[in-house]
Amino acid sequence: MGGEEGDKEDGECCSTQLIDGDGEFNATGLESFMKTAKVSECGLSYAVVAIMGPQSSGKSTLMNYLFRTNFKEMDAFKGRSQTTKGIWIAKCVGIEPCTIAMDLEGTDGRERGEDDTAFEKQSALFALAISDIVLINMWCHDIGREQAANKPLLKTVFQVMMRLFSPRKTTLLLVIRDKTKTPMEHLEPVLREDIQKIWDGVPKPEAHKDTPLSEFFNLEVTALSSYEEKEEQFKEQVEQLRKRFIHSIAPGGLAGDRRGVVPASGFSFSAQQIWKVIRDNKDLDLPAHKVMVATFRCEEIANEKLSHLTSDEGWLGLDEALQAGIVSGFGRKLSSILDAYLSQYDSEAIYFDESVRNSKRQDLESKALNFVHPAYLTLLGHLRAKCLDNFGKALEQPLKRGEGFAASVRSCVESSMLEFDQGCADASVKQADWDASKVSVKLRRDIEEQAVSVRSAKFSELITNYENQLTKALAEPVEYLFESAGGDTWALIRNLVQRETGIARSKFTTALNGFELDQETFDKMVQNLRDFANNVVEKKAREEAGKVLIHMKDRFSNLFSHDKDSIPRVWTGKENIRKITMNALTASLELLSVISAIRLDEKTDRIENLLYSSLIDGKVTPVDPLATSSWDEIPEKDTLLTPVQCKSLWRQFKAETEYIVAQAVSAQEAHRRSSNNWIPPPWAILAMLILGFNEIMLLFKNPLYLLLSFVVYLVGKALWLQLDIGEFINNPVSALLSVASRSLPSMMETMQRFAAGEQVPQHTGPPAPSSSLLGSQSFSNQSNLTTSAAVPADSSSFAESNDLRSESSNEHSKSTLSSSSSSIERSSSTVMQRQAANVEADHM
Repeated sequence: MGGEEGDKEDGECCSTQLIDGDGEFNATGLESFMKTAKVSECGLSYAVVAIMGPQSSGKSTLMNYLFRTNFKEMDAFKGRSQTTKGIWIAKCVGIEPCTIAMDLEGTDGRERGEDDTAFEKQSALFALAISDIVLINMWCHDIGREQAANKPLLKTVFQVMMRLFSPRKTTLLLVIRDKTKTPMEHLEPVLREDIQKIWDGVPKPEAHKDTPLSEFFNLEVTALSSYEEKEEQFKEQVEQLRKRFIHSIAPGGLAGDRRGVVPASGFSFSAQQIWKVIRDNKDLDLPAHKVMVATFRCEEIANEKLSHLTSDEGWLGLDEALQAGIVSGFGRKLSSILDAYLSQYDSEAIYFDESVRNSKRQDLESKALNFVHPAYLTLLGHLRAKCLDNFGKALEQPLKRGEGFAASVRSCVESSMLEFDQGCADASVKQADWDASKVSVKLRRDIEEQAVSVRSAKFSELITNYENQLTKALAEPVEYLFESAGGDTWALIRNLVQRETGIARSKFTTALNGFELDQETFDKMVQNLRDFANNVVEKKAREEAGKVLIHMKDRFSNLFSHDKDSIPRVWTGKENIRKITMNALTASLELLSVISAIRLDEKTDRIENLLYSSLIDGKVTPVDPLATSSWDEIPEKDTLLTPVQCKSLWRQFKAETEYIVAQAVSAQEAHRRSSNNWIPPPWAILAMLILGFNEIMLLFKNPLYLLLSFVVYLVGKALWLQLDIGEFINNPVSALLSVASRSLPSMMETMQRFAAGEQVPQHTGPPAPSSSLLGSQSFSNQSNLTTSAAVPADSSSFAESNDLRSESSNEHSKSTLSSSSSSIERSSSTVMQRQAANVEADHM
């Protein structure tokens, strides 16, 4: 009936060798036994019964009949010898609660000898340490004998008991074997007296010197008949004794003292550690051992639950869903998962030392929370990102409705933070006291940064908008004022800037009120707007300063070549070219003085006077006032053209305008000569009168001829004036084209007037050109049309102004001319062409 792992009896009994004859602990066998017998599931509802006694005293037989185990028994037919080696354990069959029977190797065996008592003491100490009930198997005939076989065993039990430091009392059940006819009431007092003598003779620590035996043991006595001689009676008595082991852990039962009991799940580890301490010959402190077992077992349970948590499907699904975004009810779901594993821990560790159990539970809870905390942080990260994104979207709505920026930000910040707090409440785990304040602070900081960013963008948009408005309101008017510069130009510019800046400032101030800026920032932004307006003027002034030479030539050309009614001048010889030139130079110099410096303040300066005296009056001074790089009254930053630059520009300007004046003078001289050439010499007039006397008299004698001649004269004179026949003299080709296009309408008009009896008005002098005859001609084309002297028109701007006037003229007065640049321009006015032709004829 033995073996490493005994066979199950009735489907329940199983046994194994716990410690072999050499003292080696069978940890693997014990673990297998605990699983097979399902002892680990019993909690504190289990009992351990051990039996000790001399070798071959029937211990195994008693255990098998008493607990229906399958321990190996001695075969009497083979002689008396050692049957049980080491310590064996088996699960008792049919006894509640779960009871473990432990069969110890017998004492006084010849196999170990008299001197090898170490294993006997170690096994006895082990049995007392882990057993609730210890059976002492003893012979009835040894009671009252001095050299009884059980005395050494009892002495050993009492000696090792002093080393246990156990808080509970062990039941010591003395089983008297082969009971005789002596009544138990006579045997039991003698046995108790013998046991008391043995207890008194055992050396004790000073603390237990006077401690009675009852403090350590519950002493019980029972007797059994001889198994060999009275087997049936033996079995009946054993059956009666068996009943005492049912519900043995109940109060008052054989194992009623449950103090210091190790929970069943820790029995394996506890037994192994106790045996290790005993083998190391150390004192066995069972209370400390209980704490140690509780520590080990609770930690083992906690690690097991933590391992299960990490692979829990509910947790894995929750964690996977969390990677994609916010999980609604995260805190509730996670709390439920943690609760399940903590409850499992509580149910499995409930029987271990409370302080150890609670400590390990806290460790388990802490490790579990540390394990899931990254998921919580991930959720907070999603929540923070969502609230931040919602803040940006929510802020757009009130701003589109035109609500104040600061009020909108406050409202949206409160809404976003409330949303975050609600999300944190939904994500909170009841087992944890996690603080989301750091994430909340970071969210608020991110929201504020985004609000600042949006505010900066709005500021930029607002500022850009008003800057564009100012640029549009100032750039073109300022440019026009510079082009038509005069003595009051800068005053007009200042008024313009002040007016437009005031309008923009009023609207800008209203827009800024919604931002609730501090006064310093508000004033600074308004000042920046003023500065921008000044910068627009300054930029435009610097642009115009770069084109000042062109503007001066345009102004000179315009004033020199046109009268006060903007009609092109005809140099007939009556004009005062010197005076006209001086006026044009003065006006051009005035433009130069205006553009030479920025005058946005109202300070006066002497720039115009200095330029006039130095460049036009030509006053000679010891020191040239323009030989410097700065103006006396003007700061360097406001200087557009230095005195030296003004002088250089004037010199270049004079060089380029002298040609126009020379052309005008040449045109005047040519006109005078051409006018004198039309009058015949006196001798020619006298010759015509003498030679044509007959013809003249014929006209006077015949009134019809006289009338016809008068009519021809009137028609010819009208055609001369209407068709400008004099143009043939200047340019025959152009005149021919012009006459061809106008002859028929002119003749019809003349005939109508004649028929109506109208008199054609007499004109003296050359006809005044109408606005419809004004044309444009660039300076380069004019220079190409004339080889020696031509009509003055030197600048491109003058040509452009003439082009504008030419567009409104009669289409029939236009002619095409070929230039050296292969461009075709509209013909100039008839008067201008006549003058050019006269000049050419004079030179020819």
